[in-house]
Amino acid sequence: MPALKIGVIGTGSISSMHLQSYDKNPDARLVAVCDLNEERAGSAAGKYGAELVYTDYRELLANPDIDAVSICTWNNTHAEIAIAALEAGKHVLVEKPLCRTVEEALRVQEAVRSTGRTLQVGFVRRYDPNAQLLRAFADRGEFGEIYYAKASSIRRLGNPGGWFSDIERSGGGPLIDIGVHVIDLCWYMMGLPKPVSVSANTYRKLGNRSNVRNLSFYKAADYNADLNTVEDMANALIRFENGASLLVDVSFTLHAKEDLTSVKLYGDKGGFEIDPEVAIVTEKHDTILNVKPQTDHKGFDFNAAFQAEIDHFVSSVRNGTKPISPVEDGVEIMKILCGVYESAALGAEVRL
Repeated sequence: MPALKIGVIGTGSISSMHLQSYDKNPDARLVAVCDLNEERAGSAAGKYGAELVYTDYRELLANPDIDAVSICTWNNTHAEIAIAALEAGKHVLVEKPLCRTVEEALRVQEAVRSTGRTLQVGFVRRYDPNAQLLRAFADRGEFGEIYYAKASSIRRLGNPGGWFSDIERSGGGPLIDIGVHVIDLCWYMMGLPKPVSVSANTYRKLGNRSNVRNLSFYKAADYNADLNTVEDMANALIRFENGASLLVDVSFTLHAKEDLTSVKLYGDKGGFEIDPEVAIVTEKHDTILNVKPQTDHKGFDFNAAFQAEIDHFVSSVRNGTKPISPVEDGVEIMKILCGVYESAALGAEVRL
């Protein structure tokens, strides 16, 4: 079977993970790069040996030689480009979140169904080797019924500005940018129970905090300290049909002592932590045991997870198999994210 011919649309910061991971996959060949900024697209193409450079994604999709695309653009373009790609006969890996609204998500899902093409949502945390190890333990009943999860993704000075802080392009702030990762990771580990309700709060109190000195932070290429229309932080209680629940809080900016990512899940036979380091809690002979699996990385390994995500996408397309993060899961996560924003706006619990 010939190598899969790949086009990457969007060359912002996350695209480098796609580009380098395709470059390392022997069954894929990067042939095209597209960005509104031609110089940036050309630079990426030159670095990774792509022959074709585009500034209009429609022209890239019109190329019949391209088999599949990665979509690494602003959130407000995900649905539009994904649908166009599917209808052009391309397979699609779209960065998280799938889009900005449930309505957009349902349109993407319909395009997947009508075209029969593969679409994989970029829930990269699912693909981390440690996550796959723990999911295998969960599938074998090691933890029993997982009924509670607790996740935090706190940045004290982490509003990147630019499109990240522009609600028209991003669809939201830390919830939809970094919260989506820990929410999806917990939901995946819990076995994908059907979400039924959300009670949530969002806050806009601190803004970009561009006044802070002596501490550097990541800034988007189009950083503008005067533009900020997204929330600073969000918290939510998500309930599932099987009675399980997920408590989550996330922030771009908060008067916290330090950045923190924490992901913990609890079952009736045992529990486990994913962040900041993998650990398993269990009982043997009426004794509680804290177990540390011996793996290459104690916690989340960004490079390994991305490589596994790209490898899985290429394999799914070549073998015609369904990815472990299909469009249906992207739709459910959008229901949760939009439910959080709706609940916060209403000041009341909402049914999903």
